[in-house]
Amino acid sequence: MDSVLKSHEDRMKKSVKNLEEEFNNLRTGRASASLFDKIRVDYYGSPTPLNQVANISVPEARLVVIQPWDKSLIGEIEKAIQKSELSLNPASDGKVIRISIPPLTEDRRKELVKHAKQIAEQSRVAVRNIRRDANDDLKKQEKDSEISEDDLKRGEDEVQKLTDSYVKQIDELLDAKEKEIMEV
Repeated sequence: MDSVLKSHEDRMKKSVKNLEEEFNNLRTGRASASLFDKIRVDYYGSPTPLNQVANISVPEARLVVIQPWDKSLIGEIEKAIQKSELSLNPASDGKVIRISIPPLTEDRRKELVKHAKQIAEQSRVAVRNIRRDANDDLKKQEKDSEISEDDLKRGEDEVQKLTDSYVKQIDELLDAKEKEIMEV
């Protein structure tokens, strides 16, 4: 029974971790190096993460500076940023790329909050699906006489407590992200 709880708790942790990563990639009007985590640059024929070919710094709240280690990559980096879903316009001086993060409009903020809620709901559904899988595994163990009916009931209660705690974490992450997005 403990192995079932442990393995399913690990899956729930991964769901919350995945949600955190998704939220990091949501643009909030504040400059952040994590905005560029999913951007790939063509580096000698292979798509390479931007942070592996350049230094990304945030000197001000609304400015990102990207300093490529190989100056010949500046054009490729600019192209990759323009093609991304970030809607940002990079400007380069031949040595570094500067990206000014424009403030978000009220409508765009509301869209982002709506999107964040959808992502959070997907995570809640994932956690509930893991709960269902855990309960199915426990019922199978009880059917196979590996655990007693009392152990089954105890196990289901533990799974529900785990589910509640991870759903609460998801809700807290969503609240924090909403505040961050709606902040002017």
